[in-house]
Amino acid sequence: MSGSRITAVGHYQPARVLTNEDLAGMVDTSDAWITSRVGIRTRHIAGPDEPVDELAAHAAAKALAAAGRTPAEIDLVLVATSTAIDRSPNMAARVAARLGMPGPAVMDINVVCAGFTHALATADHAVRAGGARRALVIGADKMSEVTDWTDRTTCVLVGDGAGAAVVEATEECAGGAEGAGAGIGPVLWGSVPEMGNAVRIEGTPPRFAQEGQSVYRWATTRLPEFARQACEKAGLTPEDLAAVVLHQANLRIVEPLARRLGAVNAVVARDVVDSGNTSAASIPLAFSKLVEQGAVSAGDPVLLFGFGGNLSYAGQVVRCP
Repeated sequence: MSGSRITAVGHYQPARVLTNEDLAGMVDTSDAWITSRVGIRTRHIAGPDEPVDELAAHAAAKALAAAGRTPAEIDLVLVATSTAIDRSPNMAARVAARLGMPGPAVMDINVVCAGFTHALATADHAVRAGGARRALVIGADKMSEVTDWTDRTTCVLVGDGAGAAVVEATEECAGGAEGAGAGIGPVLWGSVPEMGNAVRIEGTPPRFAQEGQSVYRWATTRLPEFARQACEKAGLTPEDLAAVVLHQANLRIVEPLARRLGAVNAVVARDVVDSGNTSAASIPLAFSKLVEQGAVSAGDPVLLFGFGGNLSYAGQVVRCP
């Protein structure tokens, strides 16, 4: 059985930037109100002619170029998204068509904000089982399309974007404490089904809504232990981490969660300040930026941990490409 590793990452954001001052002209809010409550200053918003699969394809193309791979070399495409309006063709198939791939397996994964880490684990499992040799894992969401722009409690949060990772087989297998030495460590995942309505995208047309206080309490009290368990599965402690990339939900969630995890030596991704909450895109987007900025080095252990919709969570330690 082979292992798997991330060989490259890439990200994409639409050109339009929406500032807090812009939002103050749309709803009853202010820059001070937004930054004090969620820590967000700007977000990128896609236009009506920029569908989810276009955002995803741009990020995927960058990841492929960084990996030195052609689209034809990919045999599995997984797109994590919860904002695909059409049911078929799915986003993965549309991305494959945009990139000119000859015939990969194509699947969408909808676990909302935890989607990318679920998709990454799925790709890792497929490679380990021999079902794929090279996979393209993408998180992409157009949250602006499912947002009520008259609701100041939600519209101040969201942004659009995509991030992608190329996952390839490696002969370096997991060992030790479940995953020591693996390029992609074992996943720790689960959910709280009875609290699933705390984060919703539903209705016609679909609209994003959440019970903010419930999500905040759950994330800041329950998730630190889950994140530590993900480190243990990889045979590491939080102190060993070079970086922590949490779902970029809200700076008031990201910072306390990182502190309680105890990753005292790690760079903590704070891309939510500039990008807002981009749902499934937030982790690969923030991770790709850390790599691009040189904030982490090849081989560094990085915790990726997604949480949110369905009150689902999934996390794993990966080695930086």
